[in-house]
Parts: sequence; structure tokens; C-alpha cells
Amino acid sequence: MFHKIRLGLLVATIVGLQVTSAFAFGAIAVNDGQGTSAEEAGYGVGWGSSRREAERDAIKTCHAAGNRTCEVAVWFERCGAYAGDRVNYGIGYGKTKRIAEQMALKDCPNCKVIVSDCQ
Repeated sequence: MFHKIRLGLLVATIVGLQVTSAFAFGAIAVNDGQGTSAEEAGYGVGWGSSRREAERDAIKTCHAAGNRTCEVAVWFERCGAYAGDRVNYGIGYGKTKRIAEQMALKDCPNCKVIVSDCQ
């Protein structure tokens, strides 16, 4: 009986891992330009089984939020972040949201994190 329970748990774990990896990539598209404050910047986050699919979804989401001009700022496999101010911007990616945000702020120390997300 113990072996059947162990086998059942193993199968459930493997199936669970396969289901959670449906979206292998994420992307952040932004509507941000010179003179735009962090609070005014528009964005969209997208997901997909490929980088290209995630980027297309992010642009679509950005447009759906009412933004006219959206460009992919960063793509990622785990977590991504975009930070900006009126002149500069920074992007980040990593294993955790905190790592992604720190990377974005390292490139732009006076910026504010506009969006960050993980899959």
C-alpha cells in the first residue's frame, strides 16, 4: 500500500510540473517616452510558450490598456521588471521579482519600478 501512495505522489508531482510550465516566457511592453513620469507610463505583461509569443501578447495587452505606442522592453523566463523616470529606464530579469527589480534599478538608480511580474 505504501508503494502505491508513493507512486501516486510521484505521478502527481510530475503532472503538476508539466502543467505549471505551460508558459515558458514572459515579456513586458511599455508605452514610455522622454518626459513621461513613471506614474504616466503605460505597460502590458504577456505570456507565451515562446519568446515571440510572449512579446506579441505583451504588446497586445499594452494596447488593450489604452496605450498607443507599445514596445517590448524586456522578456524573461522567470521574473522581469521595468523601471523608469522622465529621462532614463532600466530593465531586469531573474529568478525572483526582487532580483529583477534590483537589476532594473541598478541601471537606473533614480528610477521607480513601473512594473514587475513573475510566472
